[in-house]
Amino acid sequence: MTGAVHFKRDGAIAHVIFDRPEARNAMTWAMYEELGSICERIRAEPGIRVATFRGVGQSFVAGTDIQQFVDFKSGEDGINYERRMEEFLASVDRLPCPTLAIIDGWCVGGGLAIAACCDLRIATPTASFGVPIARTLGNCLSIGNYARLVAELGVGRVKRILLTGEMLSAHEAREAGFVAEVVDPGTIDKRAAELVQRLAQNAPITMRVSKEAIRRVITALRLEGDDLIRECYGSQDFKHGVQAFLSKRKPEWSGQ
Repeated sequence: MTGAVHFKRDGAIAHVIFDRPEARNAMTWAMYEELGSICERIRAEPGIRVATFRGVGQSFVAGTDIQQFVDFKSGEDGINYERRMEEFLASVDRLPCPTLAIIDGWCVGGGLAIAACCDLRIATPTASFGVPIARTLGNCLSIGNYARLVAELGVGRVKRILLTGEMLSAHEAREAGFVAEVVDPGTIDKRAAELVQRLAQNAPITMRVSKEAIRRVITALRLEGDDLIRECYGSQDFKHGVQAFLSKRKPEWSGQ
């Protein structure tokens, strides 16, 4: 199944829902395309004051579907992939209205990247956050992704989750300021509705300008990273990591 990303509108509130629960909402190309189209719709439709993002079932988004990396043959494939990813993530990051990620369960890889593009995040106590590519696939992130994670989590925590492959708990993410609140599953819908209502009542131009100002601060330095992406995605380790992941084997890294 390719899964789906749904759009629902409730008055001034837009809801974006990741729907592939049998795969913990791991994103396929089709789902990323739907996400980009939905963000365009949110920008175009008048009167939307807040947008929420959440997953169906017990996950937010558990990364990108690894099957989509099988046909990668060179580092250029990785560069093209990360550029496409950056377009989809920028569509979330540049939404003019406040955005709220409601996170339960896995928020990993591409899911963490989507959550980092949202303005506010609340999570259940069982939520987990990370990018375990150093122990799974052997690939890397775009420079834009690194910049967002460093801005939201801090250098030390980003190095920890990227180099060790560890996951952050909801409470650790709360301590880092990445998660605004940790809320019990039974009350998270109520708390989300309260936050949405508060955001919807605030001055939309002030919020839009503030969002854009902060985004410009984070992206003030123009950084290049194609050489780094080419090195990772063009490596034998990456090809081996993909096959090991799909075969449910532990990868054996060669450093080549």
